[in-house]
Amino acid sequence: MLGYTRLTGLHNEWIRDMLFGKGDRTLQAHRGSYKTTAVGVALTVQLMLRGWENCMFIRKTDDDVKEVIRQVEKNLRHPAAKGLYKALTGAELQMPVHTSTEVTASGYRGLSGAAQLIGIGTQSSITGKHADRIFTDDIVNLQDRKSRAERERVRAFYHELRNVVNRGGRIFNTGTPWHKEDAFAVMPAPRRFDCYTTGLMSRDDVEGLRLSMPPSLFAANYELRHIAAENALFTQPPRYTDDPALLRDGVAHIDAAYGGEDYTAMTCGRRDGDTLYLYGRMWHSHVDTVLDAALSDCARLMCAPVHCEANADKGYLAREIQRRGARAGAYTERENKHIKISSYLRKWWSHIVWLQGTDADYIAQIMDYTEDAAHDDAPDSAACVCRYYDRRGR
Repeated sequence: MLGYTRLTGLHNEWIRDMLFGKGDRTLQAHRGSYKTTAVGVALTVQLMLRGWENCMFIRKTDDDVKEVIRQVEKNLRHPAAKGLYKALTGAELQMPVHTSTEVTASGYRGLSGAAQLIGIGTQSSITGKHADRIFTDDIVNLQDRKSRAERERVRAFYHELRNVVNRGGRIFNTGTPWHKEDAFAVMPAPRRFDCYTTGLMSRDDVEGLRLSMPPSLFAANYELRHIAAENALFTQPPRYTDDPALLRDGVAHIDAAYGGEDYTAMTCGRRDGDTLYLYGRMWHSHVDTVLDAALSDCARLMCAPVHCEANADKGYLAREIQRRGARAGAYTERENKHIKISSYLRKWWSHIVWLQGTDADYIAQIMDYTEDAAHDDAPDSAACVCRYYDRRGR
């Protein structure tokens, strides 16, 4: 009724959490996901329902704040809001205070003398201010990506909010990450809603944006993750197909984890001329617990044999693959892992087309890869398939 026709059930969930959830919360969602619109609706309902609480709304700059305060004021003037308020309370909805940075609705019973809703930018002083509820929205932006000093300033500002929120109060943070050391690093662990899970962007929308910006920027703004912009071997965004038949009669590879922090990675692939069609899965689990799932994918895509290294496990994985009725191709690895990845996978990267359904974490580990990367299981497995076909020509 207020006219926000693009909000969905997902936004309803967000708004309910903003209003009725417990404890401090961080919600990260991709750019263009209507996070700020949802916050504006939540603030509108907050002013109507909770006359005993005062709120503080914080954005990066004062101008950004004024935009949302205007939205809240406009919502409260709408006949739908006025009608709902009268149905709930029997009174008319008025706004005794309404400036570019403050709004107070009728029914507010605060004793401090401050407005019911106060909006400030991160460069404003918050010394001496107090609030029952604090909403931060997009206090991290492109400036934080470029400037270490800005990141440290905003982090210090966020720390100071603990002295502003009243005992028993709540801080709710919304935004998009820009840098691994930005203020989100000191906020509660976020609930993440990336461009693949909100349902707000089509596949064409995602691919168009992916091609329009550097991979590190797309990863931060739309996949809500950080990848190495410096020393990265793989900067060209991956290409995708939705035709599994393109992998039929290919081969597979499993890079096994036997505990610790390693991942089990599986890659299926087939070469067609100068194009490699690949499909990847990755699990943070011991290979025994995911082998059946990996072999099921290999069988579905008709990729065999399943190659695996026999150096460390003395051929154990190859025997397990055969015991489950699949063909195994055990080999002894003699090549340095970084050289293998930087040679074969990097050489083929621009000629690889990925099958839709490839794990996002698998692709992310490849895009994150540098010589000093903490994890390299996915790029290692993909490089082994690239090496297999590279050595066999067309």
